[in-house]
Amino acid sequence: MGLERQKFICLDCETTGLDPKNDRIIEIAVMCFDQDQVYDQMESLIDPGCEIPPTSTAIHNITSEMTKGKPRISEILPLILEMIGKHIIIGHGIQFDIDILATAAEREQVSCSIRGNLFLDTLRLARLYGESPINSLEHLRKHFNIPMEGAHRAMSDVIVNKEVFKRLIKRYKTTEQLFEVLSKPIFMNTMPLGKHKGRLLKDIPLQYLQWMANKDFDQDLLYSVRVEIKRRKKGNSFSQAGNPFLNL
Repeated sequence: MGLERQKFICLDCETTGLDPKNDRIIEIAVMCFDQDQVYDQMESLIDPGCEIPPTSTAIHNITSEMTKGKPRISEILPLILEMIGKHIIIGHGIQFDIDILATAAEREQVSCSIRGNLFLDTLRLARLYGESPINSLEHLRKHFNIPMEGAHRAMSDVIVNKEVFKRLIKRYKTTEQLFEVLSKPIFMNTMPLGKHKGRLLKDIPLQYLQWMANKDFDQDLLYSVRVEIKRRKKGNSFSQAGNPFLNL
């Protein structure tokens, strides 16, 4: 379908932590939109039934006091899932949001088919775009001169994410094109995390890359690390073959 007529769902969850199985949703925002207009939106703080760790509050500024007396996730989920329906879901690192929502639905025994929805990750689209030195949502907002929407909260992130998404897909005509380009791993020149964050892959010690190659990182990072390792191995064999004194 042409991108100008396609409806999307932008989704963002604020949580007690980064483990979809054990952490809880404390705020959720959902928006249904196309290139021209917003059709529906919903946001709510959620009582997680547990304390919110200070490390999480430091990121989203949501405290346990703010969520007390708010709806439980079991009350909100049916409304959220109805809005999402079968639409294509977009978000920044969206697999996490899908996983934590689906896990919450399983825990609360709420019927949920969200894992079957198609999705587009704006983090991967930003890597493909390649013109922003850092691909966090905030840096992409600045890169595209998108107005600030306030604190790092679910709906403000959704509004920014929607605008970032619209700019990242400008070079494409159809949803089919988007899914095609994202079906392949994306090569990343720069390390996005860890002690070498921000360094070019070609400048990172080989031993560190070899350690990373066997860890559970996302497909783009693993692909990039393995390509760089292969490149160096080829370079070493070439230099050895070209050295007439090597075996003297």
